[in-house]
Amino acid sequence: MDNKRSADVIIGGKVYTISGYEEEGYLQKVAAYINGKINELQGHSGFMKQSLDMQNALIQLNIADDYFKKLRETEELKAKLKDQDRELYSLKHELVSLKMRGMQTDQ
Repeated sequence: MDNKRSADVIIGGKVYTISGYEEEGYLQKVAAYINGKINELQGHSGFMKQSLDMQNALIQLNIADDYFKKLRETEELKAKLKDQDRELYSLKHELVSLKMRGMQTDQ
């Protein structure tokens, strides 16, 4: 198992030391994603009028929304891949059957 790593990241203008088993670059990427969400929401005038607790809740809800949308997209892609695998199997089976019939007529 890999060793735990620590990285200093900036989130919302504050420096945090976070740790995990991922590479520092990954931890920085996660922090950058959160900062992107913060910046996106700060672009809405109503967001800045909310209390800090409400702002944090809205950021969390937006991140969770992104997560569940990607999860749904992943599930849809997996289902599509499964359907394509079934179709490929069927086509391979059909090809083998046609080759077998062709061999029988050649004899």
